[in-house]
Amino acid sequence: MTVGGTVSAFPLLISATSLANAGRLEEAAQQVIAHLRARPNEPQGLAKLGEIAMLLGALGQSEHFLRRALAAGSRDVQVRRHLASVLNQQERLDEAAALFAALETEVDDPVIPAMHALILDKLGHNADAQAIQQRLAEQHGDKPHHWIAYGHSLRAAGEVDAAIAAYRNAIDADDECGEAWWALANIKSRVLTDADVDHMQRMIGIAIDVRNSAPLHFALARALHDRGRYREAFDHYEQGNQQRADDIGYDARELTAEVAEVEAAVDSAFVARLGAEPVGDAVPVFIVSLPRSGSTLLEQMLGSHPAIEPVGELPYAPAILRGAMEMATRRGKVTVPQLIAQIPDAAAAAMGQDYLRRAALHRKTDRGFFVDKLPHNWSNILFIRRILPQAKFLDIRRDAMDCCFSNFSQSFSRAHASSFRLADIGQCYTDYVRMMAHLDRVAPALVHHIDYEAMVADPEAQLRPALAYLGLDWDPALLEFHKLDRVVRTPSSEQVRRPLNRDGMDVWKPYAEWLGPLRDTLGPLAR
Repeated sequence: MTVGGTVSAFPLLISATSLANAGRLEEAAQQVIAHLRARPNEPQGLAKLGEIAMLLGALGQSEHFLRRALAAGSRDVQVRRHLASVLNQQERLDEAAALFAALETEVDDPVIPAMHALILDKLGHNADAQAIQQRLAEQHGDKPHHWIAYGHSLRAAGEVDAAIAAYRNAIDADDECGEAWWALANIKSRVLTDADVDHMQRMIGIAIDVRNSAPLHFALARALHDRGRYREAFDHYEQGNQQRADDIGYDARELTAEVAEVEAAVDSAFVARLGAEPVGDAVPVFIVSLPRSGSTLLEQMLGSHPAIEPVGELPYAPAILRGAMEMATRRGKVTVPQLIAQIPDAAAAAMGQDYLRRAALHRKTDRGFFVDKLPHNWSNILFIRRILPQAKFLDIRRDAMDCCFSNFSQSFSRAHASSFRLADIGQCYTDYVRMMAHLDRVAPALVHHIDYEAMVADPEAQLRPALAYLGLDWDPALLEFHKLDRVVRTPSSEQVRRPLNRDGMDVWKPYAEWLGPLRDTLGPLAR
């Protein structure tokens, strides 16, 4: 981490920059605050404090100081670049996209259009994003990450062969790039050749950066799995996950404590106080689950109903909650249930309107219902219910062993950090089941549950009650879900374009003898 900026005229800012570059961010902030006490509206100091706040994760404060720096006359393009980054991290995607688009005309740096394309893709402007990514890949063909981004965009649009070619170009540019190998391995057909297996084994032998070596292990594991070499595959899954776990330092006890807090603080009276007056006209339907539970398939099925629009995984509910928690914790420590209980009605309605405004950026129809399938919203149900009283929740649950092993064998980012150890993903599944059971006790009609395996075996028997929960009639179009033409940005993008099948079932069984830590943690949830 390096904190930049021109601060040569101010000794305290020079000191703050040195401290920040050494990772001593709190001390750096104190130096800048001392500088601003003497010069309250000095733009370099305001910009520096905004930059340090961004690095600390205090996004609201960062935005405040960066905007003050601009208002005080800062002309440093880096200030607007930091502001664009903060807006992106806050998931204020339309504002971030506009700022990155403006920066593109001023800064000759391919990172700027790459970020612009990433945000456009998140907003659903796939053709515009893909055009930028294609241009960057062709202009900077020696940089594999441009080819990877272009490939991801092609794959999401269903252009799998073109995506494979893009990933191959990334490997040609840098054959040590683990993310390029994983992108190929993650295609739901057997893409990797025997020559690729030999190539990956050589690259693992020389890869030093965990950002390359970890996904290389996952990719090689997937290729070995396809060849029935399960012992070797598991060894590489384990090594890739261990590298990720060591790098991130996830603590499963934190989630367990959060669920225990809900169990202790939330009863029927708490739920009754959440409010009942709808915010806006649309009804958001939240599909909640652990990752790799069939949520993409369920969304595709529901999106085939004429009253429901699928819009993918929206980041807005967690972002709005994060912003509210940042504000609340300035006054002292507060838990999420405590925050929910103290949100005034007007503030809750404003947050709900903010969510609907952001969600509308992704909508292409005026259908009365839309689906947000961000899996981790299972832990945000009470907050969402507070700000969107009309919201509906569909919990899709996959067999514990299948679900957890599918997470363990997927090369996830730190956003799914529980997946990196068998015991941790087992504990996450257990905590998720505890949360759903508690909500069923205190609010029996709040969440409707769907069994993934039963849905694959007899979809109408599972989907009719789900539609009834939403107040909608059955429509046979749900059974023709694979004909729905839309962009799908999840690892299941190929699967949902095919008719129902049992490909994802019993995936853990070839690895059963090595899954003891998972089975022990799941206890009676394992089979």
